[in-house]
Amino acid sequence: MVGKLPLNLMLKYVYPRLGKIDPNVIVGPTVGEDAAIIDLGNGRVLVVHSDAITGAVESLGWLAVHIVSNDIAVRGARPRWFLMSLFLPEGDIEATVDKIMAQVDRAARELDVMVVGGHTETTAGIRRPIAGTVSMGLTTKDLYITTSGAKTGDHVVVTKGVGIEGTAVICTDLSNLLREKGVNEETISRGIKLLSMVSVVKEALLLAENRLATSMHDPTEAGLIGGLSEVAYASKKTIEVYEDRIPIFSETKIISSALNIDPFRLISSGTLVATIPPDRISKALKILDENNIPVRVVGRVKEFNGNLVEIHGKDSKVENVRTVYMTDELFRLWGILSGETS
Repeated sequence: MVGKLPLNLMLKYVYPRLGKIDPNVIVGPTVGEDAAIIDLGNGRVLVVHSDAITGAVESLGWLAVHIVSNDIAVRGARPRWFLMSLFLPEGDIEATVDKIMAQVDRAARELDVMVVGGHTETTAGIRRPIAGTVSMGLTTKDLYITTSGAKTGDHVVVTKGVGIEGTAVICTDLSNLLREKGVNEETISRGIKLLSMVSVVKEALLLAENRLATSMHDPTEAGLIGGLSEVAYASKKTIEVYEDRIPIFSETKIISSALNIDPFRLISSGTLVATIPPDRISKALKILDENNIPVRVVGRVKEFNGNLVEIHGKDSKVENVRTVYMTDELFRLWGILSGETS
């Protein structure tokens, strides 16, 4: 089993064991919520999130900063502080540390974030670097946003395209496999460049600061479908989406076809999912367009009917998703390549 722990294990062993409950924690650990929200008093809240980078190698440092910062921004807070625990395989580590920290520094400067601590070590038994990350930011009690805020009738919007992170990681770390499958160099090169698009901080803050979104989510593991199912689960709603409206880059289509993976379940940092009430949708689309952020309305939020997500396919068939956790296509691919699964 690769990826997030199944929901039944989280409910049985994790969520009930949280130590002493602090009344200042507005949002704590729960399914679908991107980050904790802690009341600091005087109308301010601290937003903090922990994540891990386990599916990327060449771009680990860059992703380490951006991915965890996204989860702060979708709360309506600007990321400010970053910590990283870096675990390195045994061997010659100097070049690896140099490369990772150069990427961390570049990403942090891009977001105006400071690295304020962490841990580094050489770890026995691992085959590639792994990073555990923490990001923190501040906002006010009247501006923070939760995953659970989606309302019946809201429009569901998606920015840029699905599978951005997964496409970039595959083109970077598995380029030789793509070549074996007949993918040309131009496509691989364009796919690698998608790394520059993995941040959703700009669009998330635009929607939050203009009070346009009822919920926002950064669909990482299990991609768009995983992200939508988490919004639906947290909000106790059903979300219907239409496949022909979902934006997807040509590079993502090509590598997905070559590797027989589902682009809608491919890790999708760089894609923002937001729910927007009908009376705010025109303003939201206008603001994103004015800031050169591609966006599409892909569906609507409905009252819960037993399904979390209903995917209307191009062939008029409807796929119903009823589980909140599913295996990401990148992790499934790594498992196949390592001989751990089929």
